[in-house]
Amino acid sequence: MKTLYTATAVALGDGRNGHIQSPDGFLDAPVRVPQELGGPGGATNPEQLFAAGYAACFHSALKLAATQSRADASGSEVVADVMLTALPTGGYGLAANLEITLPELDRAAAEELVAKAHQICPYSNATRGNIEVTLSVA
Repeated sequence: MKTLYTATAVALGDGRNGHIQSPDGFLDAPVRVPQELGGPGGATNPEQLFAAGYAACFHSALKLAATQSRADASGSEVVADVMLTALPTGGYGLAANLEITLPELDRAAAEELVAKAHQICPYSNATRGNIEVTLSVA
């Protein structure tokens, strides 16, 4: 496998109640346990960061698939929900829902494009077989 890019981030402090930063300074933020999990909230959290990364990455894959298929992806949008789950065996897991809007395509064409993007997207390839990912066309 040929490495095309390496991203680096550092977590400091108390994990989910700490701080994250990247060496280049573009990422520099506190992280907090969300109020829904009994934490103080008021800052981002790992699931929110994963959702943002997955949404952006999938949207890029969608645009690439559209270019390759000569499909109109103008006005497209990807909303990612990432859920922290309790595993039946103990510990925690993740699940994700992606809702994709392609207003210029009919449903069949949109679903076909989403399926192609799901094969291209690095997040989809990394999560496939590891977490439940649901795709829906809005």
